[in-house]
Amino acid sequence: MRTRTTTATTRLAAALTALLLLAGCSSSGGEPHGKGAAESTPAAAPARGGTGGYEGPRPQDQNLLAWTGDPNDAGHVTAQSAAGVGGRVTLVRIVLREQITWSNIWLGLAGIDPGAQLSNCYLGVYDEKGTLLSATADISPQLMTDAIAKPLPLAKPFTAAPGTYFIALLLNGNWATNALTLKSTGAGISVNAGLTPPRLRYSTVLTGQTSLPPTLNLSEQATSTINTGWASQWYAVS
Repeated sequence: MRTRTTTATTRLAAALTALLLLAGCSSSGGEPHGKGAAESTPAAAPARGGTGGYEGPRPQDQNLLAWTGDPNDAGHVTAQSAAGVGGRVTLVRIVLREQITWSNIWLGLAGIDPGAQLSNCYLGVYDEKGTLLSATADISPQLMTDAIAKPLPLAKPFTAAPGTYFIALLLNGNWATNALTLKSTGAGISVNAGLTPPRLRYSTVLTGQTSLPPTLNLSEQATSTINTGWASQWYAVS
């Protein structure tokens, strides 16, 4: 009888051990407790950068690649006499955050002078070293019609890497002051706050030009004409 009791007790203990092991595997999803279970737990995904909130209008919202500012804010105009800006190269700095193919410069034309006599008017793009990368043909005809935002094609589209560029405007001819006007932010004399040449946001260089020169000395950027009201023109890129 003692032998049977001992055998039954042994079998019962083995059965209880098996049940405890089975319960442990079920609670850990098939893995025993310990190191193996910890390693099988998936790591939390890293949080995405940025705030995740509304970041405001972007050029891509309007099928553009870059701009000097949201055109919805370009409610003012810049106007200047032919004697004041004719023959000067006006520069507007634009910073690209990603590589693009630059094909057009969009100009916000706010008003026209039907009686103007324009010639040798151009838009172009300079890099931060002052090298002309591309320019339009004479845009005089486009400045005589349709006071809207309009794309003006570069003669040679180019690949623009992230960095600093300057959109150049050259006007020549005769027009009535406050008639031929461009869209702008209306920032006035404060447009270059905190900046010095050769990285001014709005500036002019040279006088007496009838075409955009192949190179510019950006250290010669001047603000005297800008500070009289010829400032903060709105441009975009496509």
